[in-house]
Amino acid sequence: MMEFNNEILPEEKGELLQSDPGGVDIPSASAKSPRPSKAHHGKYIPGKGSPIKLDRHSHSGRDGRPKKGGSGGKGTWGGLLDAEDGYQLDPNDPNYDSNEEINQLDRIKSAKAFEEFKKKATIIVEEYFDNDDVMSTADELRELDMPSYNYYFVKKLVSMAMDRHDKEKEMAAILLSTLYADVIDPPQFYEGFHKLVESADDLVVDIPDTVDVLGLFIARAVVDDILPPAFLSKQLDCLSADSKGIEVIKRAKKGYLSAPLHAEIIERRWGGSKCKTVEEVKARINNFLLEYVVSGDKLEACRCIKDLKVPFFHHEIVKRALVMAMERRPAEGLLLDLLKEVAEEGVINLSQISKGFDRLIDTVDDLSLDIPSARELLQSLISKAASEGWVCASSLKPFSSQSPKPIEDNAAQIFRTKAQSIIKEYFLSGDIWEVISSLESENNTSSAELNAIFVKKLITLAMDRKNREKEMASVLLTSLCFPVDDIVSGFVMLVESADDTALDNPVVVEDLAMFLARAVVDEVLAPNHLEEIGSQCVGHDSIGSKVLQMARSLLRARLSGERILRCWGGGGSSKPGWAIEDIKDKIAKLLEEYDSGGDVREAFRCIRELGMPFFHHEVVKKAMVTVMEKKNERLWGLLSECFSVGVITPNQMMKGFGRLAESLEDLALDVPDAEQQYAHYVERAKAAGWLDTSFSSCKS
Repeated sequence: MMEFNNEILPEEKGELLQSDPGGVDIPSASAKSPRPSKAHHGKYIPGKGSPIKLDRHSHSGRDGRPKKGGSGGKGTWGGLLDAEDGYQLDPNDPNYDSNEEINQLDRIKSAKAFEEFKKKATIIVEEYFDNDDVMSTADELRELDMPSYNYYFVKKLVSMAMDRHDKEKEMAAILLSTLYADVIDPPQFYEGFHKLVESADDLVVDIPDTVDVLGLFIARAVVDDILPPAFLSKQLDCLSADSKGIEVIKRAKKGYLSAPLHAEIIERRWGGSKCKTVEEVKARINNFLLEYVVSGDKLEACRCIKDLKVPFFHHEIVKRALVMAMERRPAEGLLLDLLKEVAEEGVINLSQISKGFDRLIDTVDDLSLDIPSARELLQSLISKAASEGWVCASSLKPFSSQSPKPIEDNAAQIFRTKAQSIIKEYFLSGDIWEVISSLESENNTSSAELNAIFVKKLITLAMDRKNREKEMASVLLTSLCFPVDDIVSGFVMLVESADDTALDNPVVVEDLAMFLARAVVDEVLAPNHLEEIGSQCVGHDSIGSKVLQMARSLLRARLSGERILRCWGGGGSSKPGWAIEDIKDKIAKLLEEYDSGGDVREAFRCIRELGMPFFHHEVVKKAMVTVMEKKNERLWGLLSECFSVGVITPNQMMKGFGRLAESLEDLALDVPDAEQQYAHYVERAKAAGWLDTSFSSCKS
């Protein structure tokens, strides 16, 4: 019996040899059922259609070839038809080339190495999903020491995560961000995602939502600065029109990366950064910058930046580092060295560096209140950064070391500072009357400009805080009794600066839209004021435009009033809202108390404390019923006072009289002349300006 050498290639040798670093595609690696490989005995050579037989030598020294050229026989490789590509290398052949044999052996070794890498990579990914240890996973991959195959690790990690829960998807995204540049080179990431897009048609068999999930992985990689945005357009050029990969790229581009504030949305899609508020991230940035100034350890500072995992918010690091350099002059050199290091190493990309400088340019005048030479210092920092080559001065916003603001703006600057102190104290004490008193002393001329500045400052500070302060800001806004034009001007300023605010507060669209909707529900603003504010916004794609669209959507929703009122805890003063019957009972009691000789200021306080301005029509209705029953006009005087100071708006007056008209038939059982009295009071209300002249005194 003929003996043969046992050195035979594995069945998947055709797939393995495609791992050659020359760029041959690797078959899809699905998390559940990989594509079955074709079992054959030869080695696949790219570009050729048939396998090449490997040389096997018998230990007996006998010729194992079939006699007379036959194709049968025990232990033979096949017939004569196989000889074209299945020849054996013979050193005695006149055409023998030793390099060909060496290349053949190299390919075999490469195939075996790649097969081993695949097995280990799969084990590493599975262990990572079990232990969530990023650093241990990075060390294990580094120990494999096969950088040319790392693209397969990227593909395997993503494909396995796609078939698991959101937790594993987020873990995969975090790991990719951690491995980028440190362990896996950028071209390997590019190649790995390219392979994923190419294999989308295979992945969709086992993972039906491949288009959406892989599209989100690609969008996340772009947001995390792992893939360049140009990756999307280049993939579209090299994919066939009917490929699922085309759908994947379009979903990433149009479904995710084109949305406003897409970075924040994408980062949180799988639960990432959900426990991080803007305040917490800013606090962590401040802490590690202070530690760096003391220690001077750049590696530790870079590690802290990466651990934040908020690459879209790196501009905040740049801004805070520059401010710290201006405040702590001896630390300027250290901080500039850190910014230069992170820029050159790609820890913070140039776009975020420029954005950080631009934000500081926008706020330098406010900073000048604390650092008088802020403009000169910032100009010096820009010059130093530009001379070292990590900032392009021409790409920054126009800036001059000479302040362009006129002297008369000093009053507004001083008021801004005092307004900030008043608002912060209010957030601590909750004392509305103290705020009103302080404003009367600081703005004794009732300047419309200063009122608008206060509105803007109040909402800006509240948006950067928790729901309690947001609720307190809305309650204070209803109590200020500012002219409506001043409040509109304040909101116009907020909407115009929304693009800049979004750099500090990524959820500015949701927050500011809710403040606008709440102001309409509280009848601080009328619905048509939204159009007035919108007319002053430039560009349909601006953040301010998105804010107004969302505010209108919130107001169109069913039961929007109650929902918006309770968006931050509701009920005014951050308390849960009462039931309607409780509200009606409280209104009846406050009217009864006032009718018995109560104080008008106390009545105002009770009405405001209800925290339901959209329900003030009940106050109007109950007050008018009492006036008509008792023929006592004391409550008419209360309505007059409420209207004159804006506690009850014309809209609520109209609703109140309308509801009174609906109940006239029932009221007539106790008050026979109810209809006549109603018509009389409607005319008086029109004369007083409470109701529009078009309001009908007839029953609804």
